[in-house]
Amino acid sequence: MTDTLDDATVRKVAALARLRLEDTEIPPMRAQLAGILEHVQHLESLDVEGVEPMAHPLDLVNRFGEDEPGPVMPTEDLLRNAPAIRGPYLDVPRVLGGESSG
Repeated sequence: MTDTLDDATVRKVAALARLRLEDTEIPPMRAQLAGILEHVQHLESLDVEGVEPMAHPLDLVNRFGEDEPGPVMPTEDLLRNAPAIRGPYLDVPRVLGGESSG
């Protein structure tokens, strides 16, 4: 399958995945992508008639407990473990509207 993947296709997939590849990384990436495509091709050949779709391979059950308030962490402990603080508050990067607050 590696012969069907050209450099342009590998670069396009890398760009979609937000990866920047050097020229030397193209051949190993082509081999990895080919392996993935071969695996998908194998999966497509399997007979899944009558098999129920599932969201997870393990039999998990969500715990829907009451949303009860619990003990509050002391502010000093919270700030001591924070990567950045500003006064008595956590200092986090600005998400919208310009430059970071720091």
